[in-house]
Amino acid sequence: MNINIKVYLHSKGANFMQSGSFPVLNSDFKKDPDWTAAIAAYEWIQQIKNNFAASDDFLINQVVYNDDNDITELVKKVKPII
Repeated sequence: MNINIKVYLHSKGANFMQSGSFPVLNSDFKKDPDWTAAIAAYEWIQQIKNNFAASDDFLINQVVYNDDNDITELVKKVKPII
């Protein structure tokens, strides 16, 4: 299944928004939709940071999925697996 994610970010002194549709496992989403969406959003934000050479002032202002589910704090808690 796909979820729609909007991220509101700050970098290089400017605020900007990106949105897109992302595939997630149906079984994971049914178990914990917010956490599954947070992981997808986190991975995408990492790609955005790399693609745009984010500056030291990079901030995640807000993350929302499927229009009205705010997962900003969950996304900030996601840690990469090393």
